[in-house]
Amino acid sequence: MPVIIIGADTPVGAAIAEAVAPAAAEMRVFISDEERSDEFKQRGAKVALGDVSDFSHVEAACLHCFCAVLVMEAAADERERAFAADPRATVRGWARAVAEAGIKRAVWVGTGADLEGLPAPPAGSPMETAQVSTNRPGFGNLRAVAEETARLEGARRLPDGY
Repeated sequence: MPVIIIGADTPVGAAIAEAVAPAAAEMRVFISDEERSDEFKQRGAKVALGDVSDFSHVEAACLHCFCAVLVMEAAADERERAFAADPRATVRGWARAVAEAGIKRAVWVGTGADLEGLPAPPAGSPMETAQVSTNRPGFGNLRAVAEETARLEGARRLPDGY
């Protein structure tokens, strides 16, 4: 099923793209760094290039995807974000964008602090959500985080309470 990785041009996002690519029917990446687009195209990804806080662009890139992987680092790093005042506003915008696009599964990836207080899916939404904390025991390296994210992305159903 199609998957999109928002923030694939971060270190953890690139590791996730590498882990997801072999099993994904279609992989899309949303990046801000134009110089990285060829890298993802060579992996077979469709590339959306833009401002991660341009929520209408994020929504359009997510259309017809089953899963969105949202890399929290891309909401708070040094990249330009013209449509949101702060990282939390960016994250709230992502949550609306993936819900409006009809995403069925959202996997949020970040530190424990990043993941606190994430917006819940809209009432009545069939969206499943999971969180992968980069500072959780056993996830001390990018490969472990990427493999866990790829496992969740490809799962038949997310485990209860994940």
